[in-house]
Amino acid sequence: AKKAPAKKAPAKRGAARKTSSTTTAKKQTEVTKTVEKKTPAEPVKAPFEVQDKVVYPHHGAATIIKKQKIKFDGERVEYFVLEVATDQLIVRVPVARAIELGVRPVISRNVAKKVFATFKDDPQEAGSNWSRWYKLLTEKINSGDIFQVAEVVRDLTYAQQVKGISPALKRMLAKARLIIVSELRFALDLDEDDTIKKLDRALPKVEDDEDE
Repeated sequence: AKKAPAKKAPAKRGAARKTSSTTTAKKQTEVTKTVEKKTPAEPVKAPFEVQDKVVYPHHGAATIIKKQKIKFDGERVEYFVLEVATDQLIVRVPVARAIELGVRPVISRNVAKKVFATFKDDPQEAGSNWSRWYKLLTEKINSGDIFQVAEVVRDLTYAQQVKGISPALKRMLAKARLIIVSELRFALDLDEDDTIKKLDRALPKVEDDEDE
């Protein structure tokens, strides 16, 4: 007698649906990742208001005197208008990019005390590579970090007392002093003259060592 042909096992529909579902989920994940990559990051909102005291790199402390909208490339862009404390220079900074450009609040009184402690640290000298030292000083003075600017004042003051410095370095020292005094006077609530006197008292004086 002939054997009846064996019946084929039914296809596993659930498995097919599972594979299809997995593929769809994978595609959705890929699409999500693509969107995340293409979507630009939202600008950090600057936590500043008119009349706030802030610091702008290379210029020092400033007061936000107003906000102003200016038409640029067909769009109206909002700016902070800053009046720099050292020379009353007017600087405009886009509100949406203020944090990115280094605008920050003035330091507190407690932080100011730590700045003065920087002057007690050993100064960094030029060594044999003068051009590298000059570049480092320039980067520090443009950083917007008051501790780095304090290091410039300390190092150049020491170099000037020990062996003298070039006209270019004298200008850099004068600029660094202006920047640091402009912020310290706001942090300590002093006028400019008193802040300068306090700064000069804190700076190291090598003449005393030479007299011994």
